[in-house]
Order: sequence, then C-alpha cells, then structure tokens
Amino acid sequence: MATLYTLQSINNRKTWTLMAVFCLVIIFLGYAASWYYRSSAILYFAVGFSIFMNIFSYWFSDKIVLSMYHARQVEEKDEQDLWHVVENLCITAGLPMPKLYVVNDSAPNAFATGRNKDHAAVAVTSGLLDMLDRNELEGVIAHELSHIGNKDILLGTVVVVLVGFVTLLADFFLRSSMWGMGGRDRDEKGGGILVIIGIVLAILAPLFAQLIQLAISRKREFLADASGALLTRYPEGLASALEKISGYGRPMQNVNRATAHMFIASPFGGGRGLGKKAASLFMTHPPVEQRIRILRSMA
Repeated sequence: MATLYTLQSINNRKTWTLMAVFCLVIIFLGYAASWYYRSSAILYFAVGFSIFMNIFSYWFSDKIVLSMYHARQVEEKDEQDLWHVVENLCITAGLPMPKLYVVNDSAPNAFATGRNKDHAAVAVTSGLLDMLDRNELEGVIAHELSHIGNKDILLGTVVVVLVGFVTLLADFFLRSSMWGMGGRDRDEKGGGILVIIGIVLAILAPLFAQLIQLAISRKREFLADASGALLTRYPEGLASALEKISGYGRPMQNVNRATAHMFIASPFGGGRGLGKKAASLFMTHPPVEQRIRILRSMA
C-alpha cells in the first residue's frame, strides 16, 4: 500500500530519471549533430552540456522561476498575515520556514519551488492576498507546504529548465537539418537514416515535454490537496479558495507555459462549455470542480 514516504521516494526517483533521460536525449542529439556536421567536438560539447545543465538546474532552477515572475521576497514586517500563516503551518507540519515571495499580479495564484525543504520558497500573487480570507489563505499555503513536504518541488522546478532546453535544442537541430547547414551528403550510406532519426526526435521533443508536465502534475495536485486539508483540519478552506481562484477567469500576466504545472491552479484562466472540456485533456491540472468535490467529501 502506498504511503506518503513511498510517494516521496517515487518523486526522488522521478527526478533522477528525468535528469538521466535529459542527458541521454542531449547526448543523442549531439551524436546526430556531430555526425551530420562532421565534427566530434559537438558530441563532446553535448556530453559536457548535459552534465552542466543537470547541475545548474538542481542548484538554480528555483531562482530562474522566481525571476521569471519578478517575485519580490518579503519579511514579517512586509506581510504579517502571510508570514504568520506560513509560520504556524510550518510548525504544525514540522517543516523549516521557507522564503516568502509576492508576485505583483491581480490573478490569484501561488506556487512552491526549491530543491528541498531546507531550501524552499513559497510565492503568492498580490491578487491572492487581496481576494482570500484567512481560512482560505491557510488552505492554499498548506497545499504549497505539502508540495514541499512531499518532495514535489525539485521535480517540478527541474522540469522547467531541462524540458525548456530540450525543446530549444531540438528546434535548433530540426531547423539546421531541414536547411542542410554544412552537413554531409544526404545520399551517403547510412546518412539519411541518422538524419531522419534526429529530425523525428526534434519534432517529438516538445510533445515529450508536455507529456512529462502532465504526468507529474495531476496526481501530485490531488495529494497536495489532501495533505493540505489534513494539515489545516479544515478542507473547506482550500475548497473555497479554489472556487475563488478558478472563478477569477482571467490569466496571469506574462505567464509561461513551461511553469504552468507549478501553480496551485492553471495560470491561464478557464474556458467554458465544450472548449473547456477539450482543453482539460491537455491541461497540467486536474479539473478544479473535481478537486473541490473531493475536498468537500473529506469534510
């Protein structure tokens, strides 16, 4: 039977697996490019680059995400209510106090990032602070602290950097292969097969990126909802917060698709009718209505 600890171990394995797959993909692209451009230096660069990017994403991916949204770090004197809610819930959960950030955006939303519980950060939008009451804010913060306790944050943050670079490199290889920039003769024995494999991989890379984001997001949101509700002992607080967040309808400013899976709810707002149902197949979050229904059944 799965427990919180087995799920934490699964998240650790997923993180290392993602890093390993990233290395293999970059090395394969480097090998194909080195053969195509008649330069072994490209392969050596790909190996070094894949190792560097894994190290870089582990240590700095959280800072990249926070800077993307111009998040401003706050202390107790700046946001007393937010600080005290986080502090009290951290004591209850047995977690160290994370760094707190506020994103200047009227759309209500929040996310957690970092590499572990000792180096974690929670960011909320100014719209979230304006819209929610204390019980609802506690529900949202408990949800984000659960992501930290469940070891979701490293996996979710690393995905932003690694998947983004895979997509960029694959796109570069695809464009250069199609235009035949300095490559060897397409008719040379075996050359066509390798080029085709490289092009196919480049075409599929963005799809793989989306599938990875979908795979890591939906189940962990349900778990964080449940863990957060148990932490506050008041599921209605988070359920009510999700209603308000989803009811806002308008997207965040300057939102990036690569980071959408990190937020408590989709930062792109919601559609209506059949369009909403069709879009839900490709969204990084489970339907809010389902999450609210499960939370209220816990009560």
